Amino acid sequence: MTVKNLYPSFQNPYLIKPIRPIPKEMAVVGSGTIGPDIAYGFRTAFPEMKLYLVDVAEEPLKKAQVRFEGYAKKGVERKTIRPEQVEKILGNIVYTTDYSQLKNCELVIEAATENLELKKKILTQVESIVSKDAIITSNTSGILAHQIFSHLSHPERTTNTHFFEPAWRSMGVEVVNWERVDKEVVDWLLWYFAQAGKAPIATQDAFSFVLNRLFETWGSETAWMLQRATSKEIDRISEEFLGAGPFGIMTNPLTYSSMMRRTAEGAAYAPSKLLLSVDKWSYNKPGTKVDVDPETAEWIRMRFLGCVFSQAFYVADKNIGKSSDMNFGSMVALGYKKGIFELMAVMGAEKVADIIKKFDAERPGFPKPEKPIQEYLVFPRDILVDQKDGVTIITQRRPQAANALSDATCNEILAELKKGEADPSVKGFVITGYGPKAFCAGADIGGFVATFGNHEKGQALSRGNSKVLEYIDKMGKPVVAALNGLAMGGGTELATRCHSMVAMEKAFMQLPEITLGMIPGMGGVVIPYRKWPKAAAKFHAMIGKSERLTVQEAAEIGIVKKIVKSFPELIDAAIDEVNKLHGNIPRIPDGPADIPEFVVPDAPMAGDLPLSKAILGIIGGIINKAAKAKTLAEALEIAYLGAGDISCAPDCKEGVNAFLQKRKPEFAK
Repeated sequence: MTVKNLYPSFQNPYLIKPIRPIPKEMAVVGSGTIGPDIAYGFRTAFPEMKLYLVDVAEEPLKKAQVRFEGYAKKGVERKTIRPEQVEKILGNIVYTTDYSQLKNCELVIEAATENLELKKKILTQVESIVSKDAIITSNTSGILAHQIFSHLSHPERTTNTHFFEPAWRSMGVEVVNWERVDKEVVDWLLWYFAQAGKAPIATQDAFSFVLNRLFETWGSETAWMLQRATSKEIDRISEEFLGAGPFGIMTNPLTYSSMMRRTAEGAAYAPSKLLLSVDKWSYNKPGTKVDVDPETAEWIRMRFLGCVFSQAFYVADKNIGKSSDMNFGSMVALGYKKGIFELMAVMGAEKVADIIKKFDAERPGFPKPEKPIQEYLVFPRDILVDQKDGVTIITQRRPQAANALSDATCNEILAELKKGEADPSVKGFVITGYGPKAFCAGADIGGFVATFGNHEKGQALSRGNSKVLEYIDKMGKPVVAALNGLAMGGGTELATRCHSMVAMEKAFMQLPEITLGMIPGMGGVVIPYRKWPKAAAKFHAMIGKSERLTVQEAAEIGIVKKIVKSFPELIDAAIDEVNKLHGNIPRIPDGPADIPEFVVPDAPMAGDLPLSKAILGIIGGIINKAAKAKTLAEALEIAYLGAGDISCAPDCKEGVNAFLQKRKPEFAK
């Protein structure tokens, strides 16, 4: 049965108001491969919570304890956790073979072997012990929820939650919204996993859900391909699209059993018995050079793309999950370098159709697109769109890149603003970022490489990314920025271009472009001076020395209207701002800005980092000239042309390359 509303309330899990708080006690059943990793992820997220790790034998529990200690030690070495946190993370864990100790657990995640009867037995036992309000889930890579839970007395509080390796670190997790689960339980799980640092997605109750069918279909397919290519050759070509090939990470019996279940969807999914004949494949570490014959390489690419594209089409056609989630999840859960649908968009519909045709000739029976390929590619890939109280909430969802802006992100925000502007039911908009860390970390730096030495390309990039901001300037409906975390570079430019701003107390704004030999290219050298001219000295320091602007400072200037402690408060405050500004949108002053001159120091520095005097000279000239411009349009034109000048400067190339190469820039003296 298909669930009509895949997401019971909001796609952005941080918007959900939970029915219950963070559990005081939870349990993970199964201390074999993935169970301890799931448990450790929750320990680092909620060290105050009591956690039970359960198994039928003592030995795997002892090994799990050793694993936890190893993870904590590495965390300290890599400075991802502080030494004083270790005791809290490793403490308050109960390693037990006694299920009765779970009686007070509010959440139990079963992570035992992928065996249906075993799972049903464990879950029956768990249900007999925990309270009727406890939520029970199963970490399964593909068994249907209704097969696992329908026998229980209270299936409404149960579902599948599929984690990805390494489960303590990977953001990926699928939450199955099946026909008998209470929708508030699904909402709570999405919210809770987000609080734990995951990026959860909802799926229908289908074999292998949304993301795992990409992984296991390719793994199974590679076993059939060994007649023509070696495991190392297949792994090497896979790395063009993925962080690693399948042979070093595939669990053969698990892939075999999962694909056998999927033969219920079609005989083409039948796995090769090689998966049951080999304990460990021959493979190289990712990045190992392997010479592959060009014809063989092209054949491997065709088989890879053909089989994974078939799954993307099937998910979309059968409404198993959202295409935006599959595109996003393929990156954060499976390590794709480009999202699955983004791969199609880059190749073009004609090339994709050719791949599908060739794949079908060799592997008939796999799903094929049921509509023109181009129609599968028309959806926002970088943003989530939710509605609340007549307000459209746009969330930049690129946590793997701190919600950095790409050309596509800017275009998607612009399209959504245009759509809502024309919709009478939409009062206004809130723009925020996904997760607790970043509103937006600026623009993708790699996109600037193509502009080096080319004035036209430099100004074109600046103009193109600014289209959404220029549209906001003229909108008849209010747009409010809700700073959930840091806003840097283009993120600051986007936030300050909105008609109002609210922020969480730990958020800040920064314009660090000068440290890369660049300019805030979306109007950042123009807009702040016209909107808040009395704070020009602070903006000079932000642009010229990369100084931060705290939200407390921003509130004193008048940039931030309200500072809050939590994300729900943030969104409520942003919606309040939308209501206040309805019919009364403040406009950017059109006349010249009365500000002090920007002066370039003899030895410019940002902290202990020497800056490019040449780049600062160009930027200073732009700021001073734009401030005197008679109109806003004229000032922005000066800035766009200046971005072209910057792209032709040698220190810009040096600064960007140094950033991409993770080294300090060496600017000309």
